[in-house]
Amino acid sequence: MSSTAEINYENYAVVMKDIVKQFPKVLANDRVNLSAKKGEIHAIIGENGAGKSTLMNQLYGLYRQTSGDIYINGQKKDFSGPGDAIKVGIGMVHQHFMLVNNLTVAENIVLGCEPLKDIRFDIKKARKQVKELSEKYGLIVDVDAVIEDLPVGTQQRVEIIKTLYRGAEILILDEPTAVLTPQETQELFVIMKKLKNDGKTILFISHKLNEVMTISDNITVMRQGKVTGRVAKDMTDERQLANMMVGREVVLSIEKPEKTPGETVVKVSGLWVKDNRKLDAVEGLSFEIKKGEVLGIAGVAGNGQTELVEALTGLRKIEKGQYNYKGHDFSRKDVAELRGAKITHIPEDRHKYAMIKEYPNYYNLILGRHLEMPFSRRGFLRKKDIVENADSMIERFDVRPIDSNNPSGNLSGGNQQKLVLAREIGANPDFIVIDQPTRGLDVGAIEYVHKEIINLRQKDVAILLVSMELEEVLTLSDRIIVMYEGRAMGEFKPSELSIEEIGLMMAGKTLEQITQPQNPGGDKK
Repeated sequence: MSSTAEINYENYAVVMKDIVKQFPKVLANDRVNLSAKKGEIHAIIGENGAGKSTLMNQLYGLYRQTSGDIYINGQKKDFSGPGDAIKVGIGMVHQHFMLVNNLTVAENIVLGCEPLKDIRFDIKKARKQVKELSEKYGLIVDVDAVIEDLPVGTQQRVEIIKTLYRGAEILILDEPTAVLTPQETQELFVIMKKLKNDGKTILFISHKLNEVMTISDNITVMRQGKVTGRVAKDMTDERQLANMMVGREVVLSIEKPEKTPGETVVKVSGLWVKDNRKLDAVEGLSFEIKKGEVLGIAGVAGNGQTELVEALTGLRKIEKGQYNYKGHDFSRKDVAELRGAKITHIPEDRHKYAMIKEYPNYYNLILGRHLEMPFSRRGFLRKKDIVENADSMIERFDVRPIDSNNPSGNLSGGNQQKLVLAREIGANPDFIVIDQPTRGLDVGAIEYVHKEIINLRQKDVAILLVSMELEEVLTLSDRIIVMYEGRAMGEFKPSELSIEEIGLMMAGKTLEQITQPQNPGGDKK
């Protein structure tokens, strides 16, 4: 349904009619129509920059529409800010959480709406209210835990409880699974179904088509600021949705040509690395990566992958063991020395390590290379060459909007990721460490990134790939290591094990334990 002309508004929790949002250089929403019934999970999908988050930010009062109307439960509303949206029962959980790290769960949830005893904050009542609400919806959290000590999945639960505490009947979830493990995603879906069964309406922004097909009732597809289709989940499939999103046939699984790896580029021997708490996070890890080879690292988040990546890219100290690159010991090299040796890095946290959000795109696209020709000469930056490089990279990697002067913080999460990919792949590395390369990307961009990784492999680049997406690791890797509690559970080729067997290794079983034959007659001798 692309038009809202014939519908009875009172039957719908949300109706957005002919919404236009014009920014100075971009028409973000072009006469968009969207409607969601009460007690429905409605997915909004589209490429990065399609206008999904902008549309929902208007529903939540963060932006005011240039033109068009918004109806909530049949009543026309005009929001001047999020406070107005909250008053009519709308809550939003953003992709990047809005929590105060040094406050407890209970304090974060009631912040701004604190229960009082006389004129003082009643923490006992706050704890009781939060606990009752969390138990009602299966959002189990420790009300006294400090936010900075909680994993990402639990922080997301806190955000959801915060919206429910404020009386939300309509929940907007913006890319809620982008930072979750597969297990946390399944837990979130259970929670979403409970909320739906309680009559809540959920608007679910996503780019992961398998998840959309799992959890949604109806789907609105957007492309370049417009709605290109509205379909019931039961009347479509992933391929049709991908085509509607991108406007062309999308390859959902990429071909990986046969290739014989060359000489060893990277050799890691008995590597030990500590985490921020000074505990061992990587324990005696050893592996090699050859020219034109992708070594994939699989495992549940928090099993030493981050510390391994940071050790290999100069961001974390190597305690013991050796990191050998092209026959030389690189165990004590810093970031600048590693980059100078043609080692590049796509980090999992693009905001912390990969960009300066206040800088324009053209500067972010030369970070780490700003002292090299042609970007610098005799200590002075050459803006003409810097901007020409940015224009080329933005076009090649389809970063939207196409504007090299745009501050990178204004880009959507997916387009920020494309910007980082453009810089690190464009530096022509001999060894590249890639951590979560497609986090936050849509199907068209994922297809492009996967092709770029395979192209690097074909150009004899040595690649370390770390991803929470097991399908991604299986598709792109030549060999795979599963990490559990900092150790390697085993090394194998993608065709040698089933997903179920890999799952057992991710839970702590070694390769030998899952592949050795069982003795049905009794104990093994």
